[in-house]
Amino acid sequence: MHFRQWKRREVVSLLGGAAAWPLAARAQQAALPVVGFLHPSSPDAYRLREFRRGLKETGFVEGENVAIEYRWAEDQYDRLPALAAELVRRQVAVIATGTSGAFAAKAATTTIPIVFVVGEDPVRLGLVTSLARPGGNLTGINFFSIELAAKRLELLRELVPGATRITVLVNPADATNTEFTLRGVEPAARSMGLQIHVLNASTIREIDAAFATISSERPDALYVGGGPFFIDRRPQLALLAVLHRVPAIYQDRLNAEVGGLMSYGASVGDAYHHVGVYTGRILKGAKPADLPVVQSTKFELVINASTARMLGITVPDKLLVAADEVIE
Repeated sequence: MHFRQWKRREVVSLLGGAAAWPLAARAQQAALPVVGFLHPSSPDAYRLREFRRGLKETGFVEGENVAIEYRWAEDQYDRLPALAAELVRRQVAVIATGTSGAFAAKAATTTIPIVFVVGEDPVRLGLVTSLARPGGNLTGINFFSIELAAKRLELLRELVPGATRITVLVNPADATNTEFTLRGVEPAARSMGLQIHVLNASTIREIDAAFATISSERPDALYVGGGPFFIDRRPQLALLAVLHRVPAIYQDRLNAEVGGLMSYGASVGDAYHHVGVYTGRILKGAKPADLPVVQSTKFELVINASTARMLGITVPDKLLVAADEVIE
């Protein structure tokens, strides 16, 4: 009898312990600091890999000692304010985001730290009061965009001598990046004597339609504007540019890696890596107001020689020598 009672108590004790395990696991999960990752487009392995690499360098690994709540607007920019508000209600420790998301997050909270990546001077945008001492609850990375527009047009002219008619492709749904692109390209084009024709595309079908227009109008070259949507659609853009035989320049090396002819700009991957590092530093107690805005200093010229051959373009030696990478 005594033995049976002991066994019964052991079993109850064991069952009680087993029931407690998932509760303990849940409690541990709940205790992890939570980062909100807010993005205007759709999940992209490249951005996330670089962001997580930056987090890891500061000692944080997703699922081990930090949790990440993802909010993707799927290229519907008007959803960003509601998604930012969700993260604020979730009481995340930090919000990591891009340009459009930074405005939405800034409007949603004055207390939760926000780490941004933007292609324009964040002081001019009103996101921070100064680069050295941002003040407020925002800091981040400025990887430049406008400042490089003239350089991209010069590179196009070197690659396609005599080019005068340039089509510029922008995404009007991404108003901020479209403004950046046109504010950089239009004065530079005027000073170089180039004619600019702007085409809009905010969806996959509209990209197809834009290339149908390019096919009929036969511009000398194509300048693809910045923004997450065009990076996400990089294989489609590269393929259509080759099919319609139009030389194109892009802002990020990711485009050249999938068959785009040429890219020039700061690395988006480096920018998201820095966002991860700053997010980790804030989780460890740093204040955004005290973290200077990081400015990209590394700009890469990448040429896809294979695509050039398909287009019948001979890349000048001067460009080959200047290129940081030539993809064969």
